[in-house]
Amino acid sequence: MIKRFLSNYLARHRNRANQALHVIGVPLTFIASAIFAGRGEWWLAAGCFVGGYIFQFAGHAIEGNDAGEMILVKRLLGMPYVEFGPESGMSKSAE
Repeated sequence: MIKRFLSNYLARHRNRANQALHVIGVPLTFIASAIFAGRGEWWLAAGCFVGGYIFQFAGHAIEGNDAGEMILVKRLLGMPYVEFGPESGMSKSAE
């Protein structure tokens, strides 16, 4: 299961700009927001959470694929989504 996750993750994050934005966005979303929430600084926690996701979504826009959360929502709604960007060499979209 972990091997499959890592294989999928690496294929969805090949673009260097996407990788850089995730290096900033993931810790901001999950670590910084948790620290500020633990201190009761809710506005900073919310800002870090939203800002971190903005970095990640921007990375996926550059990569040319949908973020994992968007894939889940689009699947549930029966909408088409792009799982792998053009650089991955994998099938681009699901309908």
